[in-house]
Amino acid sequence: MNAVVIAVVIMLALSVARVHVVLSLVVGAFVGGLVAGLPLANVSNAAGEVVTKGVMTHFQDGLAGGAKIALSYAMLGAFAMAITHSGLPQQLAGVVVRKLDGGKQPDHISAAAGSVKWLILLAILVMGILSQNVVPIHIAFIPMIIPPLLLVFNRLQVDRRLVACVITFGLVTTYMFLPYGFGAIFLNKILLANIESSGLSVQGINVMHAMAIPALGMLCGLILAFFHYRKPRVYENKQVDIESNEAAARQPKASGYRSLVAALAILVCFAIQLIYDDALLLGAMVGFAVFMALGVVRRDEANDVFGAGIKMMAMIGFIMIAAQGFAAVMKATGEIQPLVDASAAMFSGNKAMAALAMLMVGLLITMGIGSSFSTLPIITAIYVPLCLSLGFSPLATIAIIGTAGALGDAGSPASDSTLGPTMGLNADGQHDHMRDSVIPTFLHYNLPLMAAGWAAAMVL
Repeated sequence: MNAVVIAVVIMLALSVARVHVVLSLVVGAFVGGLVAGLPLANVSNAAGEVVTKGVMTHFQDGLAGGAKIALSYAMLGAFAMAITHSGLPQQLAGVVVRKLDGGKQPDHISAAAGSVKWLILLAILVMGILSQNVVPIHIAFIPMIIPPLLLVFNRLQVDRRLVACVITFGLVTTYMFLPYGFGAIFLNKILLANIESSGLSVQGINVMHAMAIPALGMLCGLILAFFHYRKPRVYENKQVDIESNEAAARQPKASGYRSLVAALAILVCFAIQLIYDDALLLGAMVGFAVFMALGVVRRDEANDVFGAGIKMMAMIGFIMIAAQGFAAVMKATGEIQPLVDASAAMFSGNKAMAALAMLMVGLLITMGIGSSFSTLPIITAIYVPLCLSLGFSPLATIAIIGTAGALGDAGSPASDSTLGPTMGLNADGQHDHMRDSVIPTFLHYNLPLMAAGWAAAMVL
């Protein structure tokens, strides 16, 4: 059997068995490299010159490709913690609760409940979208905003599965379509960069054009979720709900100065991304510096805030680094091209079946490791030559690989896009991770996204 297939299967099997994703990637890469006949360590001649690079060297060389991405993630984490430290997200939750008379009438549903329900859901959707680019704090906003609102959701009888779908839409669709913030990492630093390194020029290509149809598929899934979970659902008012609600209601009104500094830092971070290419790291760093320079993050607090941000994003960064090492070993095996040739012969030029198969494989890999960002380096080395051999256009190739990477992020038990919503919605123990986050997001996003990605492959 092909060494690349063996490596991917082992990586997936270990991930499904709940072995840590980083360890799964390392084991899969080493087994694949050894099966392909690569030595474990470098082989040198009598003069001490390296004749054949070993698996360890190839893996370590690949790690360098993920270092810049991981550093960008770490800096964004620090910036997110600085925004949290300013108190702006907590005060926002307090404003919402106070407007709804939080805690005073926990069992009362006002006559205007319908409009309030949709306004809150719209606000959460906007927060999810902004958390990926303008205010790049990723899932950090969820534990600050959602638990204080659980009592409000109970009053309005909101189905929390709908809230999970709304949050996940904002987290996933934004990075796979808009090349800012986390989207700059996914689309520019990982998707386009790996496609370029695999032999396909992407100069002059608008990545938003390539990903527009898949993004529309996600939008269709969100609309279906609004329809599917529109009916009231009754939850018990737990003590923790009441306490979180009351704590939010007691939040002081937003400090004008701290809010102004937070807005300025966010504006500076976003402006730098607009002005300069590949400047996400610089934007986050300057944004953090604004918080420090204007006294919102004091010098004696800076280390703690910065460290907490890095800790929040560290695991994602390590996964992406390991995925780059995995991809490097797969390329070094020399068995990608035979796999591509065999796959092309199997499809006999049938582009429709080939596109569907590539999307299915992407879904399985992302479901297994829980990170679409880490899936791209693994599949790109295989998919680019396969797409070229089957005659897909560069736009269609980008759409296939981008969709294949994003598939499974919604609906994976190990993904931030499902773990984040569960973290907030299950604060009172009434939101099951699998039944209420994983399955709803899988059904409402992966199926429409797969159909839209296949359509994009056919028409672009």
